[in-house]
Amino acid sequence: MSAISRDEVAHLARLSRLALGDDELDAFAGQLDAILDHVKAVSEVDVTDVDATASPLAVTNVTRPDVIVPGLQPESALAEAPASEQSRFAVPRILGEEG
Repeated sequence: MSAISRDEVAHLARLSRLALGDDELDAFAGQLDAILDHVKAVSEVDVTDVDATASPLAVTNVTRPDVIVPGLQPESALAEAPASEQSRFAVPRILGEEG
């Protein structure tokens, strides 16, 4: 039996604002199942004697001095925008709330 249902994939698609066809819903359900199977296999590995680490390699932090350089002027950035309002980028509303 599938761990991820077609309805759950459709729900995730709606939350992600993705338009998926019926064949895509079925395909993604199978792909997500395969991913979850791999995650389950990894989570079952015995790591009781393994120290926590961010990397198996010795990592050295490389820093450099800060250098102040001129940045992009707001007028230049807004000149390339499809729309602007009050010195800001104008974008389509995605939430139904005012404010």
